[in-house]
Amino acid sequence: MKTRNILPMVLFAAMGAACTTGNKELNSGINLANLDSTYQAGTDFYMYATGGWQKANPLTAEYSRYGSFDVLSENNIKQLQGLIDSVAALKDLEPGSVEQKIADLYNSAMDSVNLNEHYWGALEEFLLCDGYQCSAEITTNWLKEVWPRMQRQGVPGLFGMYIGADEKDSKNNLVSIYQGGLTLGQKDYYVDKDERSEEIRKAYQKYISDLCRHSGFSDKDALRIAGDVLRIETRIAQASKSRTELRDPEANYNKLSYEELQKQFPGIDWNGFFNNLGMDNVKEVCLGQPVAIHEVEKILAEETPEALQNIYLWHALDMVSSYIDDESRAMNFGFYGKVMSGKEEDRPRWKRAVASVEGGLGEALGQLYVAKYFPTEAKERMEKLVKNLQIALGERIDVQDWMSDETKKVAREKLDAFYVKVGYPNKWKDYSDLEIGDSYLRNMLAINEWDIKDMIKNKFNKPVDKDEWYMTPQTVNAYYNPTTNEICFPAGILQPPFFDMNADDAFNYGAIGVVIGHEMTHGFDDQGSKYDKEGNLVTWWNEEDTKRFEERIGVMREFHNKIEVLPGLYANGSLTLGENMADHGGLMVSFQAFKNATANAPLKDIDGFTPEQRFFLAYANVWAQNIRDAEIQKRVKGDPHQLGKWRVNGQMPHMDAWYEAFGITEKDPMFVPKAERVTIW
Repeated sequence: MKTRNILPMVLFAAMGAACTTGNKELNSGINLANLDSTYQAGTDFYMYATGGWQKANPLTAEYSRYGSFDVLSENNIKQLQGLIDSVAALKDLEPGSVEQKIADLYNSAMDSVNLNEHYWGALEEFLLCDGYQCSAEITTNWLKEVWPRMQRQGVPGLFGMYIGADEKDSKNNLVSIYQGGLTLGQKDYYVDKDERSEEIRKAYQKYISDLCRHSGFSDKDALRIAGDVLRIETRIAQASKSRTELRDPEANYNKLSYEELQKQFPGIDWNGFFNNLGMDNVKEVCLGQPVAIHEVEKILAEETPEALQNIYLWHALDMVSSYIDDESRAMNFGFYGKVMSGKEEDRPRWKRAVASVEGGLGEALGQLYVAKYFPTEAKERMEKLVKNLQIALGERIDVQDWMSDETKKVAREKLDAFYVKVGYPNKWKDYSDLEIGDSYLRNMLAINEWDIKDMIKNKFNKPVDKDEWYMTPQTVNAYYNPTTNEICFPAGILQPPFFDMNADDAFNYGAIGVVIGHEMTHGFDDQGSKYDKEGNLVTWWNEEDTKRFEERIGVMREFHNKIEVLPGLYANGSLTLGENMADHGGLMVSFQAFKNATANAPLKDIDGFTPEQRFFLAYANVWAQNIRDAEIQKRVKGDPHQLGKWRVNGQMPHMDAWYEAFGITEKDPMFVPKAERVTIW
């Protein structure tokens, strides 16, 4: 639904309405076995609320982190497998039908005999490089003829390109060029001098050389490729922005006419790049990180053609290593799974096959998923929850003393303009021109190429389609998109432990209610607050409001900077600031909505807990998880979300209602003096 300015009497009526289901007796939704009574609520609330869950759900070899999201994802993937199996079992599938594509993609991923016996021919056809051929003529021809085809098939180059909303003209799409070319994903792994980063770089070089040898290159040439790749990627990394720096939207918005792009960055053949993708008549671009793109110019001018061929070959090999033989996949998992995350065992083949169908034909699979697993009542109850949360956020805006009346008015207008998406899209993707056959590698390359063509067809020099979804309906997640000012809650997350049709409001507001509030307050966090109700990147707060806001979010930043997640390793309060603020806002807004919804019909104590206590227990159990040290180290470097434990223990001490619910006093270790608590919402 699209939420606009709602009549006052409707607001009033909705505000007093609890999200119950008729006269049905609802349960608490709290699994008492998840608790651990050896902990006190004010000592370690996370372990108090989830310690039993952690004991009952030890990490298996397949996981580096296993939590409530993963429990639901495991259930979802079994449901998806059942849907795929039912399609694959059909006789005489019509060629070109969605059912044929789902069945053939899944079967091609599951056909281990074909993968292992015929991978070499498929790989040679893709690379068009029989071992290391370094004559100048062969290299030049490869760079001119093979590499452009690979770009169209989604192989990453030295920078990235996408088409999305112009952040300062949000109704129209704009071509964006951004820093890229880093196989390890972010600059820290290339430039940091700590022991862990050194270990990862060493393992990365070994992974490159091992996979190259397995793909037909000699020992000498494999080592040469590894050296070229690490040198060139390190050059790009040194010129790239950090994850924290990338959080500043204004600093990463640099709009140029196409003529200005060619003049300011002449070292890149822009005509050749865009023409290769079928993009004629590029008018303007947003060039996000100029320093990194200038470094790419230098690399193209200074590195030998052989070195450039080597890095492109490597990016291609790395991308397809999971789609060929089992040995290549094992090398891929050995680095990304074991070294980077601490996993001990790869996912079984059937899960990887389901993930390929989900990734390649996600909305086709989503239609089947929604029809079977997402009832109309769930969508209706969720929409009512969202409406109640919007009202509560409006009330929270009204009482803030750090906002001027002028800013409150504009904030209210932005809140009223939220575009709310629940469950599934109003229109589905059309996969009719995507061809799927019996080769797993060819299928995945075809999907990559189709995705790029689909983006160009629907977005290049065209207005923004606000009905586009950026997640499939079966995804266990949610999002806020600032350029469309939308909040989206796919059907996949609307299940326990997030949303329970049989549980009362204390549970649902504490779980999915906080998720809703989290996404809503992203519209007003340190990034979202820079976008107006239309999704444009503009300043709409006055200077004094901004100053008071910065002072308050500084408390949040410093609180999380002091959290020691492992001995000697501290959280990054700047990187996680937006998500931490959204967690705080989600809790504050959802608790108010919960109190509003039950004001005229107070809930009873159930299972020995008050409604308020159940609210906070439900929230904590959303973040129940076990996690390996290697995964903690990885997430602290690059994940803008705080670790699960600290999404609970880092938030509860700033909630006055939590102190009241559990009788927390200054004698408890988690107690934070009121004057030192975060007070944003």
